[in-house]
Amino acid sequence: MTDKLASPYRLAVLKLICLQGVVALVAAVIIFFSSGVNASLSSLAGGAVAVLPHFVFALYAFRYMGASRANQAYASLKRGNGLKFMLTIVLFALVLKHFPVILLPFFSTYILALFTGLFAPVFFKH
Repeated sequence: MTDKLASPYRLAVLKLICLQGVVALVAAVIIFFSSGVNASLSSLAGGAVAVLPHFVFALYAFRYMGASRANQAYASLKRGNGLKFMLTIVLFALVLKHFPVILLPFFSTYILALFTGLFAPVFFKH
C-alpha cells in the first residue's frame, strides 16, 4: 500500500533530478563552447555537487508514505536530509581540494541546478 502512495511522488522527484542534471549538462556544453574544457569540467563538477545529494535525499525521503507509517516517514525524511547535507559538504571538500576547479563556472552551475528545483512547478504539473 505504501509503495502505491509513494510512487507518484518518487516519480516527480526523479523528474526534477533529471531536469537538474539536464540543466547542468546544457550549462556545461555552453561553457565548453564559450570558455573551454577546464571551465566545462568545473561546470560539470558543480552540477554533480548539486544533483547527487538531491538524488540521495530522494532515495530516503520517499521510502514510506501513509498515516500508518508516519514515524518511519519522518525518520526517513530526517535521515535523508542529514545525508544530503553531509554529502554536499563532502563533495564540495573533495572537488575543491583534489581538482583544479575554475570557481565561476563551478558555482554558477551549482546555483543554476539548485534554482532549477525552485522553478520545477513551472515545468511539472504534479
